Amino acid sequence: MDSKEAAGSPEGLRTIIIGAGMAGLLAAIKLKERGETDFTIYEKGDSVGGTWRENTYPGLSCDTPAHAYSYSFALNPDWSAVYAPGPEIKAYFEGVARRYDLYPAIRFNSEIESAEWHGDKWHIRTKDGQSDSAHVLIAATGVLHHPSLPDIPGLSDFEGACFHSARWDHSVPLDGKRIGVIGTGSTGVQIVSALAKRAARLVHFQRSPQWIMPCPDTRYSEADKQAFREDAENIWQVRNGPEAAARRARFTNAIIDIDSPELAEIQQIVERNLEESVRDPALKQKLTPNYRAACKRMIFSPNYYRSVQEPAVYLENQPIERIEAKGVRMADGTLHELDVLALATGFKVDQFVRPIKIRGQGGLDLDTFWQAGPRAYYAVTVPNFPNMLLFNGPTGPVGNFSLIDIAEHQWRYFDQLIDLVRAGKCKAFAPSEAALVDYEARRNERAKKTVFASGCHSWYLDKNGVPQVWPWSWDHFTEVMSAPKIEDYVLA
Repeated sequence: MDSKEAAGSPEGLRTIIIGAGMAGLLAAIKLKERGETDFTIYEKGDSVGGTWRENTYPGLSCDTPAHAYSYSFALNPDWSAVYAPGPEIKAYFEGVARRYDLYPAIRFNSEIESAEWHGDKWHIRTKDGQSDSAHVLIAATGVLHHPSLPDIPGLSDFEGACFHSARWDHSVPLDGKRIGVIGTGSTGVQIVSALAKRAARLVHFQRSPQWIMPCPDTRYSEADKQAFREDAENIWQVRNGPEAAARRARFTNAIIDIDSPELAEIQQIVERNLEESVRDPALKQKLTPNYRAACKRMIFSPNYYRSVQEPAVYLENQPIERIEAKGVRMADGTLHELDVLALATGFKVDQFVRPIKIRGQGGLDLDTFWQAGPRAYYAVTVPNFPNMLLFNGPTGPVGNFSLIDIAEHQWRYFDQLIDLVRAGKCKAFAPSEAALVDYEARRNERAKKTVFASGCHSWYLDKNGVPQVWPWSWDHFTEVMSAPKIEDYVLA
C-alpha cells in the first residue's frame, strides 16, 4: 500500500456499493459530488430501480407522495400524479442514473455471494466468480426484495397460474378470469383495486382486515407540471410545506405515543372512512380491524373500499384450509375455483444484507452475530464489521416516511464517518459493542410503548414481539444522523 492509500486520501479510497436501487444510486452520486470515482456498484438484477424493478404488479404505486419520494437534488416536475405509478418511479431512477453517468460504474447481473474483512479492506466475491476489494462497503440492499411465500398446504397443487406479487407473470391473461389475491397489505389492496373491474370474479383472501387511510387519486395537469417546472418552490411546498410538515408530525407523534391526540385523530379518520365508504353492514364488519390504527403499516388507498364492493369482488375472511388443483378450499368447506392466484404475502424483512455471507473482524460471521435477531447501532453500523454502512438497516424508521428522505439523512452520517478515513484519522471505524448494547436497551424499552406494540401481528415485530423499528420522533432521527458520536466508535 502506498502512502496516499495508507493516509486514506480520496485518490486511494475505494468503495463497493451493493445494490443499484434508490440508496445505492444516492451513495454513488454523493461520492461523485466529492470527486471520488473509485467505486463499483454490484447489482444482482439487470437494471436499476431496486424494488421498482422487482415489483411490476397491476396497480403498483408508491404510498408516499411522488414529490416527497424524490431526491432533494433531483426534483421531478413531471410526475403524473400525487401518488406516482411504479413504472414511472422506475423510469425516474433510470433517468437519474443516466443524468449522473452512473451506468459505467454498475455491474449488472452480479450478485455478491460473500464479503470478508481482512487487512484494511473488504474482499468480495460474486456468484459468477468475480472478486474485488475496497476500503468501504455500503449495503444498499433494501428491505422488500426477498419474497415471502405463504405456508399453505397444497400450494404446488394449483393447476392455474400462481405467482408472488413481486414475480408477476405478465404472460398470464387477467381479463374475464377468476382471480384470487392472498394478502391484505398495501400490495394486495393495490392489486384488488386494479383488477376489480377486469376479473370475472375476484376473491380477496383476508387473514386480518386493515385500516385504510383515504388519500386523493389526484392527477397532475399539464398546468400543474408547468408550475412545478417554472418554480421549484412549488415542489418544495409539496415536500416540506406546512401541510406536509403537519402530516409528518401527526404521524410521528401518533406512532410513538399511543395516548396522543394525533393517534386519536388518525383513528377517527380511518373509522369515518370505513363508515362512510362501505354500505353493507356485513361487509363493513368483515373490514373492521380489532386493533388500533397504525399498529400495522398504514395503508393509503383512494379506492379499495369502492373496489371491494364491485359485483365481481368477494372478500373472504374465513381461514384457508389448503390449496387444491382447482382453487382455494376454506376451513368451512367452501371451494373458490380460480384461474389465477396472486400471492401478495410480503417479504422476508429480516434479511437486510443477507443472504450474502459476511465476515467481519476476526472472522466474525454476521449470521452468527444476528442469530438472536438483526441489530445495528442506530440502524446503520455494526460492531466488529469495520467500514460497513447499512442504508435502512435493522430498526430504521421504515414506517410511512419517504425512504429517500431517510437515506439522504443516513448518507450525511456515513459521509462524516468516511471522512475519518479520508483524513487519515483512522483506517477503520465500527461502533463499540457497548454502544450497540446501550442503543438496543434504550430502543427496546421505548419500542414497547409505540403503537406497533399495541396488540396486532405485523412484520415490524421480532420473535419476542418487540417492534424492530425506530421508536422516537422524526426530529430525533434527523438530529442523530446529523453527526456521529465518535466516542461510541472504535477507530483503528
